[in-house]
Amino acid sequence: MMKLIYLASNSKTRKKLLEQLGVRFKVIPSEAKEIQNAKGISYSKLVKINALLKARDVAVKVNSGVIIGADTIMVQNKKIFGKPKNLDDAKKMLKKISQAPQRVYTGVAVIDKDSGRELVDYEVTTICMDKLSKKEIDEYFKRVSPLDKAGSFDVQGKGAIFIRRIDGCFYNVVGLPLRKLYRMFNALHIKLFLFFLATTCYLLPTILLSGCSTEYNIVTGEQEAYFYSTDKEVQMGQSIAKEIAKEYKFVEDPLVQKRVEDIGKKIAAVSDRKEIDYHFFVLDEDEINAVSLPGGFVYVFKGLVDKVSNDDELAGVLAHEVGHIVARHSIKRLQGEQAYSILRLLVAVAPNTGEVGAAADAAYTELLLGYSREDELLADRLGARYAKLAGYDPNGMITFLLKLQEANKRRPLEPKSYFKTHPYVPDRIREVKSELGRESSFSDFINIEQNAHK
Repeated sequence: MMKLIYLASNSKTRKKLLEQLGVRFKVIPSEAKEIQNAKGISYSKLVKINALLKARDVAVKVNSGVIIGADTIMVQNKKIFGKPKNLDDAKKMLKKISQAPQRVYTGVAVIDKDSGRELVDYEVTTICMDKLSKKEIDEYFKRVSPLDKAGSFDVQGKGAIFIRRIDGCFYNVVGLPLRKLYRMFNALHIKLFLFFLATTCYLLPTILLSGCSTEYNIVTGEQEAYFYSTDKEVQMGQSIAKEIAKEYKFVEDPLVQKRVEDIGKKIAAVSDRKEIDYHFFVLDEDEINAVSLPGGFVYVFKGLVDKVSNDDELAGVLAHEVGHIVARHSIKRLQGEQAYSILRLLVAVAPNTGEVGAAADAAYTELLLGYSREDELLADRLGARYAKLAGYDPNGMITFLLKLQEANKRRPLEPKSYFKTHPYVPDRIREVKSELGRESSFSDFINIEQNAHK
């Protein structure tokens, strides 16, 4: 028998989160008087005190069960933002909070009425938004009522398109940090969520996106959880592809397009993922770049096609991008923190709406930022493997990487970064040589991409 949970809050979003977990619960709104300011105490202590006040207020009204109390505040430049008083207040509030990062604090209190045990904790998340214009705010409020939302926007809904980055727990911003809540239940030896963990792959978005699948990824050798089916992945790719078609110009030379398409199809035919159709396009851009999207879409920039010396080098580039698709790197990137919002809009909103377009554009921008070092190196290994299987000389990958290294040396000197995501070219060359069974040379261990001398 599972204990009954009482939610000491009338919050629609908290209620919805628990409903989606499949938890049996009852709402009893707390009548406790909250502390309204943080004078003399920290923000974390403020939300913990209020959460416990709410939980204790409800605890005295029930005979048995578990009570959850929660309190959320948004803080920017030492000012606490709550729910707006009216529409004008909401517009001013949203304009202000979009100018600088905010921190969202949620206090959580759990009381086990049967044992008398109490536990209180908090979560903090940083939100970075785009600076919003008056027109954007007006258009947003035509579609969303801000009066019941702290900070006057909904991060889990249409407000997601304004979010540049979220550092921390996404659900904390929604109003209830689920991972923190689960850990607190465990600490109190309350086993209410075992059935939830067994059926949802440990991630709530799987429910929201209609189906979680755990699959063995043949190229990573691991069981991996996905929020969606392959059909929805393809749908996401199609949505993003439509936005690219609006923003970018394709090459007009049909021979260039056919060359890339013919080589790409040969690569796709020998890849480890054949349940999707692959599409190859050439964008009329001078950059030496290529990008892959969910669902089998590969884009090569004209500058890269001009840079390669032969089909072997071009095959290596295309095979690298196919490797990303096979390993589902783009999807796993979009499954990251703020990407839940992007995925939700792409697959849950009806086609041909502005929300899909905005989310698709955001997703493309996210993908252009690049993959992790591990993802890039795996794509290099797969690229060499697929190019060889398709009948091309896989050493073409190495000759092209050397060209890329020379191009990098000619670029202006950049500040040193400890957050470099792409591996150095010598690292990539070593990875390709290892896949091909070739020995590495001394130069393959020297990671210098910028020329210090004229």
